[in-house]
Amino acid sequence: MDICTTIPPVGEAELPNTWINSSYSAFKENFERNSFEVTHKLARHPLLQLPQLLELADRSLRTRPSDLYFDMGDVVPGQKWKDTNREFSPLSALRQLEESNAWFIFRSAQKDPAYTELFSQTIAEIKRLVGNGIEKKILVEDIIIFATSPKRVTAYHIDRECNFILQIQGQKDIYIFDRNDREILPEVEIEQFWALDNNAPNYRPEMQDRARLYKLAPGNGVHVPVNCPHWLQNKDNVSVTLSVNFQFIDSVRANIYRANHYLRKLGIDPQPPGRSALRDQVKVMAYSTASAAKRVVSSTWKKGS
Repeated sequence: MDICTTIPPVGEAELPNTWINSSYSAFKENFERNSFEVTHKLARHPLLQLPQLLELADRSLRTRPSDLYFDMGDVVPGQKWKDTNREFSPLSALRQLEESNAWFIFRSAQKDPAYTELFSQTIAEIKRLVGNGIEKKILVEDIIIFATSPKRVTAYHIDRECNFILQIQGQKDIYIFDRNDREILPEVEIEQFWALDNNAPNYRPEMQDRARLYKLAPGNGVHVPVNCPHWLQNKDNVSVTLSVNFQFIDSVRANIYRANHYLRKLGIDPQPPGRSALRDQVKVMAYSTASAAKRVVSSTWKKGS
């Protein structure tokens, strides 16, 4: 099916004033703690339709190709992202998304001038719902757009960002696990993730029944806190999804995990973050000092080479 046969978007003048719908109490109780459902009015936004995404892909390939990720082929929940096929023409695959068995990620879409207003309004509305001085806690804020072929799987993974996943076109299921369940997500995998390997978390199919299922369709979405394991199964339809997300300024917890990774390599079984404030402080200071020393050595070596 040609992408131009999709449902026509609304005109700019017809867009609602408020896009994200949720109660303040849901945000107050669950934000960055638990997954929860939200609703939205972005499904017919003109910039999120496939013809406009094809234009965005073309511009991205010419001006910032590293911000356009794509792959093709069958994927299973436990597959690692590095084990996917990228030897194909992305524009051709996107034009024939219904048949190409492909997956596209438009990273930092707000870098394209056409998407700046979409970015600004969605971020502002979510910040307003979160409240509690969230502005001061954010290091990076971003929007990412996903376009997916029918029945494609997005493999099991965790993120550094706190996400709001908003479904725009098509239907898909998302399975979200408890990040505090150490049978699902062992300390060693979190340590490896923060230290060096985005593919560190391992899917355990025998624990699939512990996931919480959200059925995504145009007009709804879900909040996924930092490091909550999840994977997605597209229905028999083309899917477009918008992710509005934040990375937080506070790197203390991440640096504790990084320090624990190196302690584990030395044969030590370190305590996880939160067990001892003193130990956590020592680990953060040690890791920060070691990282700074490493940067100095690297810089000196480069100047002398």
